[in-house]
Amino acid sequence: MAALGVLEHASVMRALVRPGKNTFAEALRVRKMGLEFAHPVGLAGGFDKNAMRPRALAALGFAHVEIGTVTALAQEENPRPNLFRLPADHALVNRLGFPNEGADAVTKRLAEKGCDVPVGISIGKSRAVPTLPIDDAIADYVTSFRFARRALEKIKGFVVVNVSSPNTKDLRAMQAADIAKRLLDAISAENARDPRIPVLVKVAPDLDDAALDSLLDVVLASGIEGIVATNTTVAREHLVTDASTVASIGGGGLSGPPLRRRARTIVARARKKLGPERTIIGVGGISDGPSALAMLDAGADLLQLYTGMIYEGPFIARSLAREIAAARGC
Repeated sequence: MAALGVLEHASVMRALVRPGKNTFAEALRVRKMGLEFAHPVGLAGGFDKNAMRPRALAALGFAHVEIGTVTALAQEENPRPNLFRLPADHALVNRLGFPNEGADAVTKRLAEKGCDVPVGISIGKSRAVPTLPIDDAIADYVTSFRFARRALEKIKGFVVVNVSSPNTKDLRAMQAADIAKRLLDAISAENARDPRIPVLVKVAPDLDDAALDSLLDVVLASGIEGIVATNTTVAREHLVTDASTVASIGGGGLSGPPLRRRARTIVARARKKLGPERTIIGVGGISDGPSALAMLDAGADLLQLYTGMIYEGPFIARSLAREIAAARGC
């Protein structure tokens, strides 16, 4: 983040680094949600939590950038240590817990900065607001949505409703169909006036098929644009790292290649359920051409990564876009 400060604040540097207009093949363009993306690869939420570096990240080659997760109330990170690498697996474990300056401050900053690519604003529940009574939790989300909407009336982008982080107590309970319906209905009501803002919901990889199908039914009924699949997992499967090291880390969400299989399965199931029109952003273990192509083949319209950038470097979006183009002969 410190190194990206030069790019963020110096337009000359961004112009030097930014991909040229003809860098990406026309065939890679994605048009969904009334937005246009130069290629499918974007940055997932969690890296730029406070909209400090959106212009720099766009200059690196990401075709969209998701900031946040932001909450209505500003909050600190969970107690440290809260972020761990598993180098043998090219994976991360985090239990950060939505640290951010608050939705008002972050979305104001984003609107003032602007960005050359579509921006997703991830909204979550404030830690200080309990999940029950549910009306209080819904009101907390709606407050964040109002601030996000204000920003997206000035810049192009979408909102991601994050109900699937494992690092906020009881948050994942909001994926239950009855609660999710009330939440998404409330956000849709707030979103009724023009211009209407595209809304996606971010789902957990740990939902069983029945719970996932019930949530997807709510998505269809609510009229929101689609889903982001998936968040991090609480499972500790498919790891090379020895079990004692993993156990010593403790709780938190696991990301990276160990998540690939389940994330692709959920994307494929969601595509079958939601049909071709809804938007699906595939996330989970994308770090090379084959994993990116497999997620697209499973049914994703767009891709996001975070852990892949940590291990493969800041220009990963460009390299993946080139690999996708080569594989598709464009």
